[in-house]
Amino acid sequence: MKIVIPGGTGQVGGVLARALRARGDEVVVVSRGGSVDGRTVKWDGRSVGPWAQELDGADVVINLAGRSVNCRYTAANLAAMMSSRVDSTRAVGLAIEKAERPPRVWLQMSTATIYAHRFDAPNDELTGRIGGDEPDVPATWKLSIDIRDFARAVEFLIERDDIDGPVNLAAPNPVPQRDFMAGLRTATGARLGLPATKWMAEIGAFFLRTDTELTAKSRRVVPARLVEAGFAFDFPKWPDAARDLVERRRAKKVPG
Repeated sequence: MKIVIPGGTGQVGGVLARALRARGDEVVVVSRGGSVDGRTVKWDGRSVGPWAQELDGADVVINLAGRSVNCRYTAANLAAMMSSRVDSTRAVGLAIEKAERPPRVWLQMSTATIYAHRFDAPNDELTGRIGGDEPDVPATWKLSIDIRDFARAVEFLIERDDIDGPVNLAAPNPVPQRDFMAGLRTATGARLGLPATKWMAEIGAFFLRTDTELTAKSRRVVPARLVEAGFAFDFPKWPDAARDLVERRRAKKVPG
């Protein structure tokens, strides 16, 4: 297959591109200037240009484009996060519309924060409650997925013509923050974990030029459609995923 990945120069895109190439696919990354292994073509992330020729005759397009959320959440950065996603999605859609032989599959990545913060039930694709603008959402649940399960899930969706609409790419057993950190400490062999107060986290985020929003808010999300479709996670529970992550990191097999 020929698979085109706009915005594929980040860590997730790199892992996905390598996994797809490993199974024999032709992968083309569309980028505003980032460098990756393999073939790359340039675009501006906003308009249809020569890059659009790559979609004509391709089998799959996977749009990962969007400004990194790892930044200070200023008004300008928030606007850039939104516009970079809206503009790139519109450009991909127009390119597909103009293609004589459009891709059979379009996978469009989004965010779990479209769901509401809630305590009564997890959010799945069928019964999830749309929200996302609740003020002062506490750090209650940690959404994660092993990177290899992520790549396998994308490959699974590519092959399934009977699945369309929203699909949550997340491990089926989200855990509270306390359990998440406990699992990570166990995997790394750390005997003690000191609590971090809000003001401590804010100071650290300031010097790292990022935002506590990334750790202080989350959504309890489960992948109902993947599970119902028969996808089998290699790492359905966080402690197992944490051990695997640490082992591969120590073996220098995890891209960082």
